[in-house]
Amino acid sequence: MTDRAPAEHPEEPEVSPNTTQRLLNYMVSGDERPTAILATMARIVALAGLILLPFVTGKGMDVMASEDGTTQQLTRWFVIGVVAGAVYLTFSFISDRMFAGMATRALYRVQTALFAHLQTLSMGFFYKNPVGELTTRLTNDAEVVALFYEQGVGQIIRASLQIVMILIVMLLVNVPLTIAALIVVPFMLISAYVVTRIASPAFEMLQVDVGEVSGFQGETVSGHKVIISKRRQPWARNEHQGLVTDVYKVGRKAFLASLMQFPLTQTLILFQTVLIFVVGTFMVINGYTTLGVVMAFTGYATLLGSPLSQIANLLSNALNAVAGGGRIFEIIDEEPTVKDAPDAVEFEFKGGHIQVIDVDFGYLPGQKVLRNNTFEVQPGEHIGIAGPTGAGKSTLINILTRYYDIDSGTILIDGQDLSRLTQESLRKQIGVVLQEAFLFTDTVMNNLTYARDGATEEDAIAAAKKANAHDFITELPNGYDTMLTERGANLSQGQRQMITIARAMVADPKLLVLDEATSNVDTRTEKLIQEGMANLMEGKTSFSIAHRLATIRDSDHIMVMNGGEIVEYGPHDALMAQKGFYYSLYMSQFKGKAPGGEPTDLADFVST
Repeated sequence: MTDRAPAEHPEEPEVSPNTTQRLLNYMVSGDERPTAILATMARIVALAGLILLPFVTGKGMDVMASEDGTTQQLTRWFVIGVVAGAVYLTFSFISDRMFAGMATRALYRVQTALFAHLQTLSMGFFYKNPVGELTTRLTNDAEVVALFYEQGVGQIIRASLQIVMILIVMLLVNVPLTIAALIVVPFMLISAYVVTRIASPAFEMLQVDVGEVSGFQGETVSGHKVIISKRRQPWARNEHQGLVTDVYKVGRKAFLASLMQFPLTQTLILFQTVLIFVVGTFMVINGYTTLGVVMAFTGYATLLGSPLSQIANLLSNALNAVAGGGRIFEIIDEEPTVKDAPDAVEFEFKGGHIQVIDVDFGYLPGQKVLRNNTFEVQPGEHIGIAGPTGAGKSTLINILTRYYDIDSGTILIDGQDLSRLTQESLRKQIGVVLQEAFLFTDTVMNNLTYARDGATEEDAIAAAKKANAHDFITELPNGYDTMLTERGANLSQGQRQMITIARAMVADPKLLVLDEATSNVDTRTEKLIQEGMANLMEGKTSFSIAHRLATIRDSDHIMVMNGGEIVEYGPHDALMAQKGFYYSLYMSQFKGKAPGGEPTDLADFVST
């Protein structure tokens, strides 16, 4: 038999509010239903062979105990037993193979659905959820779900079928002995219920605590320079030890409760076997049954107790998977906060005329970050954005790129309402260069062509030349084929920034956003970056956020923000002549005091 490859675009199974049911749906519903049915039928045939073995053993015992028994009769039952064993082994292999393939494809579907849905979520989701926490859900939680699929589902289905089939056979063979065997089952169920009530919340808390540990580890590894420079290693160790201790305490409670199920179940199974022998002995003595039937029932009891014990052993696995699956489904059920309108249209670029009218926005309800903002940008204008930290500069860019939807007001681009445009068509026309230059672990060439589908190597090299990046790229060990480490750590800050500028050129956007793109570099590199940005901005409507005001003084207009509002708007010379807020900001940055020796008043600088 061969395993089928999972569908390229797996179909989302029907949604159920129950986490366990949803996990199972990924494995046995939709296109997998025929395979699940065939695997279950193969398992039933295998169990039929298994259940036949105690019956054959009992019949053989009766032949040996009977005065009329013959070697021929014993041989016949032996052959039947061998055939039954062969049927069990053959069909068990077929069933296990099919369930293994279903488990692999189910995990593929869950991981694909999780990661694909992450790509649809809005910026606000990532703003609220730390990277470490999300990484944990993609790794740790997916791992426990994988264990559930690989070791749990097939065994649970097999155990459940075995219990049902054994009970049916036992009732058909001897009702009193069946009742004796079932006396312990309620106690098994009660113990399983108690363990579940204790362990289930503990496993849910365990997954949360493991996520916090992973998040802390990721954050401290990323911030290792700060930790080393500030000599905060003891603090990191203590914090980590505290988090891991919480995991230890919760994990001990969860696993102790679940592991207690196994010895309890084994004890009850032994008691069940003894009870069958006692009741069976009295029945044989009084002529109500034969020794062979009692021996068969001890085999049936073992076959009944084995799946019950198996289910008990799988309890911690299942509870852990349900906790992890619940955290995965929290993300899958998350809805993007920014959605295309049902009648959204493609953005049609007509020059880059931007109008912002009475716009208010807040990341959280009731907490305004931007208030009453109105301005207009003509096609091809370069707009500098200045203001103290927390004034709302980056937030303004976030709503212009529609990473977030505004609370009220209107934003028009070339006369088209931003909220009525498809996000994809809009962002194809907007290039963004951030303060932190993010590069993927890939070649320089692939990082450049990443910006646009169908971009050629010639496009990338031409862009690199315009961004002043070509010379240093060609000096790298393998030129454009040099493999960059994570985030481009084997390049300098300035080199990374020039590559991101070149990447934006490859995208060939019509509108540009530059967010502190020249910070943290030396003067010579800054000049190269400025030249690259000038080439990038040529003929395009652009916005440049800058704390170093010298980098935006030549902009057509400078938008000055404070406390979430645009307090001044105009060319550099005009704003300086007004001697208002921009003048104070500019003079405080360059001299620390205004003309005449008077200190610049910073009291009016408002952070949102």
